[in-house]
Amino acid sequence: MKRILLIIIIALIPYLVIAQTFKPYTIGVINEKPLNEVKNSVASAMQTNNFDVVGEYMPANDKTRWVLVVTHNELLKAVAKEGGLRGFAATLRIAITEEEGKTFISYTSPEYWGRAYYQDSFDNVAKNYKTVSSDFVKAMSTLGSYDGNVFGCEKGLEAKDLLKYHYMMGMPYFDDTEELEDFDNQAEAIKKIEANLKNGVDNVKQVYKVDIPDRDMVLYGFALGGENGESTFLPIIDITKPLHTAFLPYELLVVDGEVHILHGRFRIAIAFPDLTMGTFTKIMSTPGDIEDMLEELVD
Repeated sequence: MKRILLIIIIALIPYLVIAQTFKPYTIGVINEKPLNEVKNSVASAMQTNNFDVVGEYMPANDKTRWVLVVTHNELLKAVAKEGGLRGFAATLRIAITEEEGKTFISYTSPEYWGRAYYQDSFDNVAKNYKTVSSDFVKAMSTLGSYDGNVFGCEKGLEAKDLLKYHYMMGMPYFDDTEELEDFDNQAEAIKKIEANLKNGVDNVKQVYKVDIPDRDMVLYGFALGGENGESTFLPIIDITKPLHTAFLPYELLVVDGEVHILHGRFRIAIAFPDLTMGTFTKIMSTPGDIEDMLEELVD
């Protein structure tokens, strides 16, 4: 009998492998240098390791936080290959955060966000993401001892969870975007947005703009100010350590004349997957507030 049980256990071993999990953020380096001393070094490290720094800013007007937004040729190639809403994956973010007497340099975990945005198409771009992840490690290693610990979700999410991620039943999925406007063509959409930006839009400030090669596709990132902006909602949701500074800025995608933003109840949830319903309730108006602010860009 024991021999039969042993044979069964051996036969089942391939099926007992624990599934890999993913978390939204990765710690690159922890040091004690002040933020203002670190941020230029971070930008330089990224640029010398195949990344382009397309924008940077102080999120939530918090002097202990700084975000750099980067793209990479492999990210752009992946987006151009798959098209559509995958344009939201054209950038990744690096955060520099002073907390508890130390400076944390963290970044959005490429595979976590890639799987969430590409869903069942991720295998088509997995090699692109492998290169991006490797270059992140190389860049961070020039700044100090590479840490590599992932955070932002206690248990992590499996690939199958990210494939069709939504916070809970009835909440939006990745492709349940908010379409702010549908213009006759891409040029008309960009012209309208650029004109509004030039004239000034209350509480909305451009952080970056990325044109996707060989596609009618542009990804923008915006800082959100005012009484309903980042300074209001970030302190409510970013309450676990290390802080999730790389959550921001908020994106807007223009593709084939359509102007999209990710639904706030998806975009916030995928960045804070452990957010309790009690905390989510405190920002119930935030998804609508974000939509209202960004809609001014196309009015």
